[in-house]
Amino acid sequence: MRRLPPFHWWRTVFYLIPAVTLYTIALGTASVVSSIFDRTGHFGHRCARAWSWLILKTTGVRVTVSGLEMLDPTRSYVFAANHQSIYDIPIVFASLPYQLRIVAKDSIGRVPFLGWHLQRTGHLLLDRSKPGASVVKKMARLVGERHSLIVFPEGTRSVDGTVARFKGGSFLLALEAGVPIVPISIAGSRHVMKKGRLMVCPAEVTVIVHAPIETVAVARDAVRDLSKTVQARVVADVT
Repeated sequence: MRRLPPFHWWRTVFYLIPAVTLYTIALGTASVVSSIFDRTGHFGHRCARAWSWLILKTTGVRVTVSGLEMLDPTRSYVFAANHQSIYDIPIVFASLPYQLRIVAKDSIGRVPFLGWHLQRTGHLLLDRSKPGASVVKKMARLVGERHSLIVFPEGTRSVDGTVARFKGGSFLLALEAGVPIVPISIAGSRHVMKKGRLMVCPAEVTVIVHAPIETVAVARDAVRDLSKTVQARVVADVT
């Protein structure tokens, strides 16, 4: 006899997915409408933080954050975090009191509500067929508007929580813009929703913000060493 799915599967399918869909439609619409009047995207970012908070609250994810006191709230940063779960995005947005923007493929900008929000509020949507100067120009715009960037340098989510090698592309953006890199350690998020599993569970998550690493004096050919330094700091606090 086939066993029934566990409680959290039913909770995910019949409660969490409809709830998150509702949050996305409502706050995505509010963000897009606000962009007509607010070209900075600041109100849209408040919608993104509200969306993140609602998702975490509804799911039962409790986040503890430490290290924010090491940052200067007047500066822009590139936050580089490990990636354990799809929930890392709402975790980071809810935890970091900065005007955050993400890097994503330009095709995501066509996804209803979520993509429209990203497109209208200044996120870094990249056309892979046209890399180069346009990316640097977009990054310079973000810095000029006092926005910060969140990147996941592993490029994909970890299955078992092990931190994979950090790729250097996102660090080149920081070097070109002269923006400090802030390593972020996220621990426990893989227990919320594991890769490849349609089931969300409550969990305790820890976000550790490390001291910024200045990039102004770092040579372009040293980006590989820089990525290893950032990775080492992140790994030190990931369990």
